Amino acid sequence: MSKSQVNFNQKIDYVFKIVLIGDSAVGKSQLLARFARNEFNLDSKATIGVEFQTKTLTIDHKTVKAQIWDTAGQERYRAVTSAYYRGAVGAMLVYDITKRQSFDHVAKWLEELRGHADNNIVIMLVGNKSDLGSLRAVPTEDAKEFAQKESLFYMETSALESINVESAFISVLTEIYRVVSKKSLVANEEQEEGNTSLLKGNKIIVPVQEPELRANNSGCCSRS
Repeated sequence: MSKSQVNFNQKIDYVFKIVLIGDSAVGKSQLLARFARNEFNLDSKATIGVEFQTKTLTIDHKTVKAQIWDTAGQERYRAVTSAYYRGAVGAMLVYDITKRQSFDHVAKWLEELRGHADNNIVIMLVGNKSDLGSLRAVPTEDAKEFAQKESLFYMETSALESINVESAFISVLTEIYRVVSKKSLVANEEQEEGNTSLLKGNKIIVPVQEPELRANNSGCCSRS
């Protein structure tokens, strides 16, 4: 499966909206900057409201545009950012491995996300700041256990040292592509079956039958 940046003028096959959620100061904006622009700013300020970046990649020979929304983690912006969950097909639920409280709040963020997003949304739990291992407050095992229980993908990253950042985003985008492709395939098959049935229906000549036979046939062939 090929994955690379593509030419700006290339036709876009898919646009996938991903939201970054989690407490303030866990490094959501830095993860986005590292993935979208390969940048890291030590003087980064808290996100106010919502910001987004885009990045275009090739996944399985299809051109995918990732539209990544960075939602503010402060409580007072929750009402503003909740509207931006709509239409999201992927989410990165980020906590800081050195701040236990940010991990403890993950369940609340997940509940909010699932309350606003589509049931098929692809979610990855991200333990950021893995470069600060000596200050770790959240054991990897705790995060893995939570991710497994909630059926989430899981990865630890470092935006500062650019560790696993691209891998995390690519994993989410690839899984979204897999889900969307599968749904498209099923929809196409159903459409083809529907068209075939319609075609056959036009060709069938139903003979005149006795009332009781008509009723039986109606009963046996009814479809929900």
